[in-house]
Formats: sequence, structure tokens, C-alpha cells
Amino acid sequence: MCNRRGATGFSLIEVVVFIVILGLAFAGLLILYQRTTTASVDPLIRKQALAISASLIEEIELHAFTFCDPDDSNVYTATGPPPTGCSTVEVIGVEGGETRYGAARFDNVSDYDGYCMGPGSPACPDSTIVTASGTGVTGLENYRTDVGVQQISAGELGADVPATEALLITVTTRHVPTGLTVSLQGYRVRYAPNSP
Repeated sequence: MCNRRGATGFSLIEVVVFIVILGLAFAGLLILYQRTTTASVDPLIRKQALAISASLIEEIELHAFTFCDPDDSNVYTATGPPPTGCSTVEVIGVEGGETRYGAARFDNVSDYDGYCMGPGSPACPDSTIVTASGTGVTGLENYRTDVGVQQISAGELGADVPATEALLITVTTRHVPTGLTVSLQGYRVRYAPNSP
């Protein structure tokens, strides 16, 4: 006769159940690892899109916001609003064939309205992200940036800033393959109307 009381160890059923539970836990860890690895690229893409938007919005905000086009000979003497004494009144959009870089450059915040760079529809003048001097930046071929400039709403910046004296700038950068989008907004106030 065999004495089972002294026998130690695991039965076959216990070993099979242990292997199944261990396999399920391992599969769960692999799925978590795969998702973490896939998502780890997103911070790089997001940071790059944020850097593109931030640099362009800073470039735009550094431009003049005057009653006349800064090329106008009356830019220092014109008054407004509405603008009076200008040969070329500054309006939202590009005047006189100006571009972001080249001989006739953007010289006012409002010139950037509708500007874009990168792939996608509608077509942009630049098929990739470029510097202010027109040099393409390698590695940014999959990013697209669009700019919008518009007059603020009445009271948007409080009672002290009339709607005619400030512009809202929106710069949106999208990573085309993933669809990740970063949008920054900033204001440009006409605090020195005759100082281009």
C-alpha cells in the first residue's frame, strides 16, 4: 500500500492551471509593452509640432501692426481708426505680392493670414517647413502649418482694448501621417500705431 499523506508536489491539473495563468499574465504584459512602445513616439511628434508653431507665432508677433503698410511713406503720420492718410491701407492678408521671404517680405502681422507650409491640401507655397530665410528644414517633411489672423471680438481682451486695435493669431501644426495637431494662439495689440 502506498501512503499518500507523505507525498508532496503538484498535481497535473495544478501545473496546467498555473501555466495558463502565467501565459495570460505574460500576454497582458506584452500588450501593455507594445502599447507603451507605440505611444512613446507621440511625445516627440507633439514636441516637434509645438516647436514649429511656437517659433512661427513668435516670428509673426514680432512684426509691425500699423494703420498703413510699412512700405507706405505715410506709415509714421497716418492716424486711425479708421486709417486715414495712407496710400496703402494695411488690411488682413497680403498686399503687393509679399512673401514670407524674398525681395518683398511680409512686413506686418496681418500679412501672414492664410500662410501655410508643408504637404496637404490646399497646396502651400512651400512643400515642407522652412525657416524665415526660405531654407527647408530636413526631417520636418511630414508636418503642415497653417496660419490665421483675424480681428478680435469686442471685449475679447477687456474694455480697454478696442476690437480694431488687436489681432488674434492662430498657428496650427499637424503631423500628417498621425493626424496629431497642435494649435497655438496669440494676440498682437497696436500699442505703437506709427512704429513699424
